[in-house]
Amino acid sequence: MDMSDSTSHGKIVVVITGDPVPEVRQQRGDFGDIFAAAIGSHAPGFRSIDARTEALEVADDEIVMITGSSANVHKREPWMLRSEEALRGIVARDIPTFGICFGHQLLAQALGGDVQTNPRGREISTVEVTRNGDDPLVDFLPSSFLANACHRDTVTKLPPGTEVLGHSPLDPHQVLRFTPRCYGVQFHPEWDDFIMRAYLAGRRDAMLEEGIDADERASVAQDTPQAMALFKSFLERVVG
Repeated sequence: MDMSDSTSHGKIVVVITGDPVPEVRQQRGDFGDIFAAAIGSHAPGFRSIDARTEALEVADDEIVMITGSSANVHKREPWMLRSEEALRGIVARDIPTFGICFGHQLLAQALGGDVQTNPRGREISTVEVTRNGDDPLVDFLPSSFLANACHRDTVTKLPPGTEVLGHSPLDPHQVLRFTPRCYGVQFHPEWDDFIMRAYLAGRRDAMLEEGIDADERASVAQDTPQAMALFKSFLERVVG
């Protein structure tokens, strides 16, 4: 089903919370451009709001997607607190909302959870995510699938009523359903092999300092089409 024909919703609002590494920004643009390329014809249209400098004002018929960021939710910067307050209202209005990496963590914090540095360490490169159960968002996927990840923080306390739909060896909260129309994923469904490798190169020194085998992590990086298909699933099976 092509959502460009079937949806009655307004545009996808890409909530920008950070910037890509320089190589990615030069080649692919900002996160709004990257989301648009990953979602393609399944979307009814796009507009962006930079949460760092703009208010999160969305219409009832729009769809909210929150990007990743190199920022840390637990640092509680003023723009994060403003964004969390706005997101609580957006979720309460039952506006379809999908958070990715930092966006996933921001939603968890906003809705009553907690985010801290992951005691298991940095998760980076293509990883295996295992499903915990069935849900309209993920039940098209096999019991485990590959996804591209890059984060040091994690959701350490779940908001009330949250259901865990997927985990990985380093993160127990890879896929969360906060409400029937609000989800978060810790990995990056919008990243392809090129973007993943650019982040691996950009984080190489940090990985070496942390004792991570950077070459091994680079050797497994790849496209993750099943993870990317979550965008289509969200629009068709949650929103649509």
